[in-house]
Amino acid sequence: MVALTPMLRRSLLRRLQLRNLRGLATATDSPSHKQQSFDNRVKIVEVGPRDGLQNEKKSIPVATKIDLIQRLAKTGLTTIEAGSFVSPKWVPQMQASGDILEHILQTGIPSPHPITYSFLAPNIKGLESASSILSRHPTSFAPTTTSSPPSSLPSIELAVFAAATESFSRKNLNCTIAESLERFRPVVAGAKAAGLRVRAYVSVALGCPFEGYDVPGGRVAEISRDLLEMGADEISLGDTTGMGTAPRTKALLDCLRVAGIRNEDVAMHFHDTFGQALVNTAVALEHGVRTFDSSVGGLGGCPYSPGATGNVATENMVYFLESLGMDTGVDLDAVADIGEWITREVGKGNDSVVGKAVLGARRREKGAETVPQT
Repeated sequence: MVALTPMLRRSLLRRLQLRNLRGLATATDSPSHKQQSFDNRVKIVEVGPRDGLQNEKKSIPVATKIDLIQRLAKTGLTTIEAGSFVSPKWVPQMQASGDILEHILQTGIPSPHPITYSFLAPNIKGLESASSILSRHPTSFAPTTTSSPPSSLPSIELAVFAAATESFSRKNLNCTIAESLERFRPVVAGAKAAGLRVRAYVSVALGCPFEGYDVPGGRVAEISRDLLEMGADEISLGDTTGMGTAPRTKALLDCLRVAGIRNEDVAMHFHDTFGQALVNTAVALEHGVRTFDSSVGGLGGCPYSPGATGNVATENMVYFLESLGMDTGVDLDAVADIGEWITREVGKGNDSVVGKAVLGARRREKGAETVPQT
């Protein structure tokens, strides 16, 4: 077998990207594919304020978290994961989530268009905490049951999270998969009764830190179908450990299709532990998925997943998708600035290679403008 040089690898990857793009364009143009492929619009769900910050050891002031959300709201993003109604004992970084929801509803966050703010509520107590705040501001958010909500109002989404393996479910939720689904049932029902959208996460869908790479796609599809039948509007499949590869991502999505799960009901949540997040994104795009989670500056990781690094950076995701001709609606320069700012605020390095490249190019341009001409 001939070894591939780095240059040849890059060339082959670029060819694959272009081939995928041509395939996507063909699928979009063909009437027979209208149900499988929307258009070139892609939705990015920004998870930095919650998933990106939840495991930070340094206490982050609520004012900083609100500032982060306010900055992100101006970039063209349409969905921002803002907090989590979980026990402060387990996730102390999220204990101010109620204050954040209160701020969104009472003070408001300026944005060029309405934004959906998502909050985890994994049990009845979490639902009750969120509902208590929402009940005090019934006219400050747009229920999903409203066909034409006022353009100025945000939407609120609640989320639950399951796992694709029993080991991870016990470590993360202290219960079996079946028990977790039963716990979610009244949460989903309560959220829907309140006119809220519901998102459901399925963690370790492409690899588990305790059970390894071989997570059956059929099991993921079955859990996803149960959550959708329960009333969830969308399933976000998490490659929590970053173990996913292109062939295994394809196999998983094939399993979902066979199970009758629509592409428009699926989002992908990739981690970049082994540098495969964007390759896997290309595979998901080719399969018709149009919603992807990412975190500004590459912040985030799972405390129950030893060795797992951060989420794929929003800056990397925006650049990659736009380079394939997709439309994210997100201002890359603005997100790059935010990534540099928030990683500095939390005392971490900026893990976005695109963000650093954008900022570096800008500094070089500015330097060239100030150099006197001879």
